[in-house]
Amino acid sequence: MSKPKHPRGVADNEAQAVLANLRVSPRKLNLVAAMIRNQPASKAITTLTFSKRRIAQDVRRALESAIANAENNHSLDVDRLIVTRAEVGRAILMRRMHARGRGRSARVEKWFSHLKIVVTERPQDGEAA
Repeated sequence: MSKPKHPRGVADNEAQAVLANLRVSPRKLNLVAAMIRNQPASKAITTLTFSKRRIAQDVRRALESAIANAENNHSLDVDRLIVTRAEVGRAILMRRMHARGRGRSARVEKWFSHLKIVVTERPQDGEAA
């Protein structure tokens, strides 16, 4: 049986945040997103805070926004939140030219990405699954 959906596309025990047009390739962003998938929200924030990747701070800001949405818009308990989905998608592709030898040129492709983070409140130990 499917979950009842909220009018905006998330269930009643979920909240999301979307970052559009991040200036990083989807492959690199997916490496950072994979670090936080299926993690408790507090542990995911700690992981991103101490990550050496440049884009990790933007992902952390998006995760904090999803947590704030869960608390303020959906009245969920922040201590029981889990990152259930961290979806990465392709956005625009800027094409630039790079000068090469003998009057030739080469194409430089600059990728952009989209990121969607969904956090879900896990049930308490006494509640039925």
